[in-house]
Amino acid sequence: MMLSIKELLQKEAQAVLNIPVTDAYEQAVTLIVEQIHRRRGKLVTSGMGKAGQIAMNIATTFCSTGIPAVFLHPSEAQHGDLGILQPDDLLLLISNSGKTREIVELTQLAHQLNPQLKFIVITGNPDSPLAKKADVCLSTGHPREVCPLGMTPTTSTTAMTVIGDILVVETMQQTGFTIDDYYKRHHGGYLGEKSKELCEK
Repeated sequence: MMLSIKELLQKEAQAVLNIPVTDAYEQAVTLIVEQIHRRRGKLVTSGMGKAGQIAMNIATTFCSTGIPAVFLHPSEAQHGDLGILQPDDLLLLISNSGKTREIVELTQLAHQLNPQLKFIVITGNPDSPLAKKADVCLSTGHPREVCPLGMTPTTSTTAMTVIGDILVVETMQQTGFTIDDYYKRHHGGYLGEKSKELCEK
């Protein structure tokens, strides 16, 4: 059965509304504030494929809102990039299945380097091995993909993106991030002009 554009939008919107809201969000934000804002570590995000692209976007959004963050490709991590990890860093990993081989291996390698390293996982499978080993697990609610095959990451990546946005906004509120702070990090383009204008008022 073919779905209309309106029906597709409704399914995507409903998937967002069905994201489980638990105290895991508060725990995740507390970890981010403690490790990065207070201890001066950095947030290291990672994921494979489409989840990796979401992880990259989350890292850049955190950077512009006062939380130093970088994206670590899980495959490149096995070829030396793991060295970016430092003692007070925090991992934010994304895996819809919670079983992505490269991400599971990344957690193992990271803990060999630093057994105390904590990590948050965003997943559609809170019962997965990755979720069970995480310090905090944020579930997407495992929405069915709107792709007619039920395979292509669509609705799941929408939920992942929204969860990332929630973490960013909640962290901004906890750290008291201001428009002045924003302008110091964002000079170019429309947002740079707008933030400058707001600072000068």
